[in-house]
Amino acid sequence: MDSIRQPLSYHDINSLQQIRQSAGQDEKQGLRQAAEQFEAIFMNMLLKSMREANAHFEAEGMMHSETTRFYRDMHDNQLASDLSQSGSLGLADLIVQQLDPTAAVSSARPPIPGDLLMPQPIQRQSQQQRTRMEATAAEPQAALSAKAVKKPSSWQVASPAEFVERLLPAAREAASALGLDPLALVAQAALETGWGQHMIRTANGENSYNLFGIKASRGWQGETAVVDTLEYRQGVAQKEKAKFRAYASPEQSLQDYVQFIRGSARYQDAVKVASDSVAYFRQLQAAGYATDPNYAEKIKSVLSSPTIRAFRSTVQD
Repeated sequence: MDSIRQPLSYHDINSLQQIRQSAGQDEKQGLRQAAEQFEAIFMNMLLKSMREANAHFEAEGMMHSETTRFYRDMHDNQLASDLSQSGSLGLADLIVQQLDPTAAVSSARPPIPGDLLMPQPIQRQSQQQRTRMEATAAEPQAALSAKAVKKPSSWQVASPAEFVERLLPAAREAASALGLDPLALVAQAALETGWGQHMIRTANGENSYNLFGIKASRGWQGETAVVDTLEYRQGVAQKEKAKFRAYASPEQSLQDYVQFIRGSARYQDAVKVASDSVAYFRQLQAAGYATDPNYAEKIKSVLSSPTIRAFRSTVQD
């Protein structure tokens, strides 16, 4: 059963010991907490530098005494800790991605303290993240967007293996239309959704079944979901709100992905090398499919994971 994260106190001397114990029980959770502590230290340094810059303009008095500065520093320390837990800066996500590139950081989850922790969403991570696509093509997807999307039914998976097992049959058909390895398509969906644990949700909490993080461009006429996402601008990660496409089922998401890739001129170089999965994803990244500079390498890592390899014998080359 998942545990509810409690807010950390900067002045709690047992916090580091708690992280050590957490790492012993759940290595990924321990890494996340350590990354947040590092972000808190960095945030505190920023606040301290800001205070020092203003110190030259402060005259000694009731509001600027050593006592007030002492309590102000305590407040700044706790503020830095709270901000790091909320994910405001995004530095903790980057640290987790660097130290554990196979872990999924969900980029679609709002940074709310006290949120439930999901257990190892992507045999690596994503999520947190969580990386979303630059879907700027404006061509309408006639087969899917012209009709209203039905309300999604329940679709939950309990493990990465179940995610692959349930998605693989539909992925075979979609991948054949691109000349792509079906497990490569599953690996991309696994990275985008954290093995199905971090699916984008609509405003009323329903599953959008958006397996590939495709955004709703002007030509999209179907339902949408607006969520927070992690984007990379000039190599720097930042949180933004974006509108994503919503589907009635995972199968519909796969069908739209095929239409989206084949119908966009910018991705034709990727289609040409689809028989080579690694080359395909590198071409997608080069064409601006995702803003994450390590997007292709992350999919490659997922594709070589034990979970995916376990299904290799079931796929005809």
